[in-house]
Amino acid sequence: MNNDNELPDYLTENPDGSMNVALVRGVLAGGDKRMGLTLREPAVSDMLAAEAGGKGAAMSEVTLIANLAEVPPETIQNAKMRDYSRLQEALGFLNG
Repeated sequence: MNNDNELPDYLTENPDGSMNVALVRGVLAGGDKRMGLTLREPAVSDMLAAEAGGKGAAMSEVTLIANLAEVPPETIQNAKMRDYSRLQEALGFLNG
């Protein structure tokens, strides 16, 4: 069992504070299948921008993850749930 500070093997923290996420099924981004995404470290402005649309908590989270990964929200919306769970976990670590 991992302690709260230990990352699972599919998450890697980079020196700049970003996080690599290895995906199970992969996502289509720009016409290419990607088996991993890198989420940059969020700023408060990222959270505010994601919530600005007033589309609800789930869509705000999708928008935030997409912004941090620099992919369109549709890329995250079309992810399989196992991959989305990994992205959510990475976001949790990035949020501290």
